[in-house]
Amino acid sequence: MRPTRLHQAMGTAAAAAVLLLAAPSATALPRPAGSAGPADTVTVDPTGRLAADGTVTLSGTYRCTGGTGPVFVSSSLRQGKDGARKGVGGTTAVCDGTLRRWKNTGRTESGRFERGAAKVEATLMELRSGGLPLPVFHAAREQDVTLVG
Repeated sequence: MRPTRLHQAMGTAAAAAVLLLAAPSATALPRPAGSAGPADTVTVDPTGRLAADGTVTLSGTYRCTGGTGPVFVSSSLRQGKDGARKGVGGTTAVCDGTLRRWKNTGRTESGRFERGAAKVEATLMELRSGGLPLPVFHAAREQDVTLVG
């Protein structure tokens, strides 16, 4: 069976995601020529909020330039021995070179997370269209944080 364009595009997107997950913690990731500027960054604040009902709020800053498609700041939280990640919201980004704040809030299962040490990964990602939207990663950061009530 010959791969279709859709299969090839899905493979490319999956490979990009694997590369992102395998990349060491950094404020910026390399991009192909013609992508956004080299000063694209994302940071994570050292403290996150955990409400009694399981709602988590994470925040930080970002800067990007040259986005041609919609750009988002996504975040995920990891805590405990199982290492499973939980996505925590997403924010639309404005790529005009200005340093801006992001704040993502997401409801998790009550008791899934507790106050104390955790890890957050924030990603600045653009969806570029060329028929099928493909992710272009502008920056990523993994940060140790403390969840407080």
